[in-house]
Amino acid sequence: MLESLHLPLILSAAFLATASPGPTTLALAGTAMRDGRRSALLLASGVMTGSLFWSVSAAFGLGAIMLANAWVFEIMRYLGGGYLLFLAFKSARSALKPGAAQPVPSAAPGVVMDPVPARRVWSRGLALHITNPKAILFFGSLYAIGVPATARPLDLVTIIALVGLQSACIFHGYALLFSNAAVVRGYFRLRRWFEGAFALAFGFAGLKILTARLH
Repeated sequence: MLESLHLPLILSAAFLATASPGPTTLALAGTAMRDGRRSALLLASGVMTGSLFWSVSAAFGLGAIMLANAWVFEIMRYLGGGYLLFLAFKSARSALKPGAAQPVPSAAPGVVMDPVPARRVWSRGLALHITNPKAILFFGSLYAIGVPATARPLDLVTIIALVGLQSACIFHGYALLFSNAAVVRGYFRLRRWFEGAFALAFGFAGLKILTARLH
């Protein structure tokens, strides 16, 4: 049965969707550069949890049910857009704050202390992805195109595991990349410019989701 599941298509599409720049990448980059590697990895774990939720939901039909009930999708759309605008506000406020920021202890190489509670950082990542209406559309389309109706539960579990492993490598890879010491030093030299760019990007993404229409 696995040969009929179009695994290369599924994994290629999932890779492109996960690795392409977007609000999640921006959030991982900002968290890694501001708060250090541990926070970035925790955020990536939260994003991964949200991604896994939508993957399982789509594989077993919940995504189709949500799309069939437009009001549920609309609620998720407004929550997602609102959350991105909230992130835009936080970044804008940081960009307008004068003075030079200093790296937190966790941003220094070899130091694992983090002043932000782990659950709070993980929850941010979960909220970022669980309220993303594009994730519902993506996973719904992914399983509809790549998985035949005759697929067995074991086949679905295999796909979920492979897509999840690939996504985990990408999300956590971004966390490690942007928490590199040289990247962190660059961020703190140009902190206000970075935060201004984050504010614009989050704001644009949030408004785009809020003004989108499901056809």
